[in-house]
Amino acid sequence: MADRTTQGGAGGADGAADGIRTFPFPADLSLSGVGMQIGAMGAGRTWHADAPLERVHRIDFHVVMLFTHGPVRHMIDFAEYRAEAGDVLWIRPGQVHRFSGTDRYRGTVLTMQPGFLPRATVEATGLYRYDLPPLLRPDADRLSALRHALAQLEREYVDTTTLPLSLHTAVLRHALTAFLLRLAHLAASAVEPARDRPDTPFTRFRDAVEKDFATRHSVSGYADALGYSRRTLLRAVRSATGETPKGFIDKRVVLEAKRLLAHTEMPIGRVGVAVGFPDAANFSKFFQQHTGATPVAFRAELR
Repeated sequence: MADRTTQGGAGGADGAADGIRTFPFPADLSLSGVGMQIGAMGAGRTWHADAPLERVHRIDFHVVMLFTHGPVRHMIDFAEYRAEAGDVLWIRPGQVHRFSGTDRYRGTVLTMQPGFLPRATVEATGLYRYDLPPLLRPDADRLSALRHALAQLEREYVDTTTLPLSLHTAVLRHALTAFLLRLAHLAASAVEPARDRPDTPFTRFRDAVEKDFATRHSVSGYADALGYSRRTLLRAVRSATGETPKGFIDKRVVLEAKRLLAHTEMPIGRVGVAVGFPDAANFSKFFQQHTGATPVAFRAELR
């Protein structure tokens, strides 16, 4: 993990737009300034000197941790995960998470800046498959393969003298892709076999929802923007997730509302506005319909 980083990120300066602090990838700390970092986990590490990792925060980059010791408890989006030695924890951009004391984290941590890999690789490796579980438990053979791939990536990362920077970066991308392809296969095998392929109607819909859920809740709006019929979208989303497109959208909106209610002091009305409900009454009705609790009650239970 990096010792420090700059402030700002997806939520604006210090994440002030939604009250949850967001930290960008600390590119200035990468060897040769490349869009990734890899090294040992350990005590005293943080994304920023004045923001301990034990506090709830977001990051706008990917983090993969391969543990050599455990157990370690880590919170990601209202779920607590218990990682043991040999487990892998994959945290994606935008997810709210919290460490449980960095002195207990032992192993290797890999961070990746969005945009470091080409889109084809991003799709093939499932970098934005938020439907996949963050905690992975590889068997002995897969764990050995992951460790070898990660060790090779680390060797290439620290070797900054034998190649020009352009070739060094290209080699890193290839080594990183090899590791992530193994990791993606492990993640996909942890759930039902993936039924979607790169650039299918579902993957395009999924990416559009992640980008626009706070301002667009209409299935027709997404269908029109993507150039699909509602029926095509329905078939694609049901095949990939078992849900309707509307259910998929609503689930993402509810998750963001929960994040803001639990981890910020934003007034209920502002939380509603942040997820696309200018009218506080409509937001409360929507939230209660999907969670069984009003926003006020949900927040009170967590305080």
